[in-house]
Amino acid sequence: MDPRTRQQVTHYGAPAAFLAAVTIAVILIKAGLNGGSGSTTTAALPTTSTATKTTTTTKLVLTGPQAGTTSTATDTTAAGAQYYEVQSGDTLGSIAGKYSTTVDELMTLNPGIDPTTLNIGQRIRVK
Repeated sequence: MDPRTRQQVTHYGAPAAFLAAVTIAVILIKAGLNGGSGSTTTAALPTTSTATKTTTTTKLVLTGPQAGTTSTATDTTAAGAQYYEVQSGDTLGSIAGKYSTTVDELMTLNPGIDPTTLNIGQRIRVK
């Protein structure tokens, strides 16, 4: 093979071979992460319907640097729901015991809470 042709093959062939190897590696890794299956299973979550009551409170601030400013807070609660105000020393386990429920049920009712950082005065749904 003539040296000029060899140089052209090396110049274009090496990057092409590298890209092919990287593409194959990515495909193999992706297949391994997906368990090797080409299909995806989707499960439908059960739907529940809950009646809610919405309370809107408007407060008018008349003094201070923001005189005349209004603020609106909306509190949405489920009809028939019971809430508990966290006291000093409470844990989700102790609250669950008071209401004859489980920690898992409290976590389901309160998806936004962090069980390791309950705050005194925090309201959590218990039923």
